[in-house]
Amino acid sequence: MATLSIDRITKRFGSHAVIPELSLTIQDGEFCVLVGPSGCGKSTLLRIIAGLEPTSSGRILIDGVDMSDAEPPERGVAMVFQSYALYPHMDVSRNIGFGLQIARTPRAEISDRVAAAAEKLRLSSYIRRKPRELSGGQRQRVAIGRAITRKPKLFLLDEPLSNLDAALRVGMRLEIARLKAELASTMIYVTHDQVEAMTLADRIVVMDAGRIEQVGTPLDLYEQPANLFVAGFIGSPAMNLLKGRVEAVGEAEVRVALALGASVSVAVTVPLKPGDPVTLGIRPEHLSFSLDGGHSDYVGAAYVVEMLGSDTFIYMRQGEESLVIRDSAGRRAHAGDKIALSFPPKACHLFNAAGQRISNAAAMSSP
Repeated sequence: MATLSIDRITKRFGSHAVIPELSLTIQDGEFCVLVGPSGCGKSTLLRIIAGLEPTSSGRILIDGVDMSDAEPPERGVAMVFQSYALYPHMDVSRNIGFGLQIARTPRAEISDRVAAAAEKLRLSSYIRRKPRELSGGQRQRVAIGRAITRKPKLFLLDEPLSNLDAALRVGMRLEIARLKAELASTMIYVTHDQVEAMTLADRIVVMDAGRIEQVGTPLDLYEQPANLFVAGFIGSPAMNLLKGRVEAVGEAEVRVALALGASVSVAVTVPLKPGDPVTLGIRPEHLSFSLDGGHSDYVGAAYVVEMLGSDTFIYMRQGEESLVIRDSAGRRAHAGDKIALSFPPKACHLFNAAGQRISNAAAMSSP
């Protein structure tokens, strides 16, 4: 295990700054997930940590030692790539142990490490198979096994599940969660899939355009997004983000008139003025709704209803504004039904014109 410190690194390709300036500390034994849209710089950052890309400036420290100019083998890291990168002519055993063979590790030790890794990854019965005889998930486990045998200080995983189908992704996600608990190693995992990030991470680093937007536990990011980018990226379905303007100002709250026609009170932490543009955010599961009318902040029609068994997603639209309701109570809504909506104030987030969260409410649970 190791502590990683990224000290004010930058990365430029020509005049283009892929990573303007970034600092981050990942603690010993932590499972940290770098998440963000394609092109946000997360894979570049991982390659810089591994020593596969040089920095333009700044330092990479592993256990306090400056490794900025060290070659990849000197850093004590192992990387699992998006592609499996297995040797097609070698069986599972030789693929897992090849790195040790190159490092001139004694043959008996190679055999022991390969057997231990194969057992951890449930590959013992496939040890003599070639990659073409394995499923995608099994191939990915072989690639992870090759990293495990090296006993690295840092495990780096670059979108290891992106080439798998939906069912295999779920299975491999569980395998990685199990390995996380068993190995107790420092792991840095890159993905654009926020579900993977939420289910695996001790801490999530949300990136956009080479910058860190927010760092925190999965629950912190879900319940207290720092800005509109994080609010819209974390969560499936994403948080509803509705445009509005401040209608009235109270002592510690404001009344917001939403573009879709509702008017909602939200507690705030900074002063606002009537007319200020704002964005109200609320998670789909925190909207209160009724199919039978009654008291509500807004009444509209469902235009699409997705029934997924345990959950039903109800989509509504008014002009350019749209929102989604998540219903886990089994109520039977249909396209065209009138929906009466209420916005529980404690579940509402408010963002200013710059996209920063300015409310002190955090949606802790469904109303």
